[in-house]
Amino acid sequence: MNAIPETRARYRDALPQLADVPFLTDGGIETTLIFHDGLELPHFAAYDLLARDNGADALRRYFEPYAEVARVSGVGIVLETATWRANPDWAERLGHGPEELAELNRRAVRLLEEIRADFETETTPIVISGCVGPRGDGYVVGEAMSAEEAEAYHAVQIDTFAGTAADLVTAITMTYVDEAVGVVRAAQAAGVPVVISFTVETDGRLPSGQPLREAIEEVDERTDGATAYFMVNCAHPSHFDDVLEPEAPWTARIRGLRANASRLSHAELDEAEELDEGDPEELATDYVALRAKLPELHVLGGCCGTDHRHIGAMSKAWLSAGEVPG
Repeated sequence: MNAIPETRARYRDALPQLADVPFLTDGGIETTLIFHDGLELPHFAAYDLLARDNGADALRRYFEPYAEVARVSGVGIVLETATWRANPDWAERLGHGPEELAELNRRAVRLLEEIRADFETETTPIVISGCVGPRGDGYVVGEAMSAEEAEAYHAVQIDTFAGTAADLVTAITMTYVDEAVGVVRAAQAAGVPVVISFTVETDGRLPSGQPLREAIEEVDERTDGATAYFMVNCAHPSHFDDVLEPEAPWTARIRGLRANASRLSHAELDEAEELDEGDPEELATDYVALRAKLPELHVLGGCCGTDHRHIGAMSKAWLSAGEVPG
């Protein structure tokens, strides 16, 4: 247990989830920690636990069941650091200065290195992703940045990840294109692979109002296709199923999905006082049904309301539907 961390990334030069094999990722970390574990997360910031006594243990208890699901299933898994809020604006609200913030980002990576040392096998590669969140809320655009401003802003966190064993960075819950473009450019400058995950409203459009297709195509056009792949997160499959075009090149760029357990809108979720966990088996069935519309979908995980039970159901349903581990 608690092996000495590596000093270099293991998979940065060849991400194994780019092969045509199923991969898992984790679920709704913040909702799990708040509603299941009873922890206080000011500003929905899971990374703050790393600054508290026994906080790393709480995060380890969150991640280990996912690693075990992957190991039992014989598939790989991408584990996202608990750093969705670990950028300068949110850190200022939480009272963390620049040096402490950088150390907490590094600490988040080291925690996943320890889990990888304990759980990785030949059939279960464990990829470490440095999670980048939006500068703003995550459900609404708010005060938008230019791509240049976003690049400079997110470079602070991405440059920190570049100096760790993180294999890639993943920008989760992106609400508008300019911020996503800035993240991609910052990752390019740092020499780290990057994934962009957009969130959508119940009409399949980004919170900015832009159609998902246009957003993916615009990011690719403005960054010369530098994004390793795209994902959709913090939305139920029913929110975007109708906008997918299975034969279109942009749809083939979507390789991952981290759906909400709930069919509620962002506004409704924001007001909810109880966790809507949905039905793990039903959500898993929804994922399998998307195979016809998302031909490159291989990375399966969850967002708000999901936990390791949902991911386990996804893995079982996906493998039973015919895609076997490589």
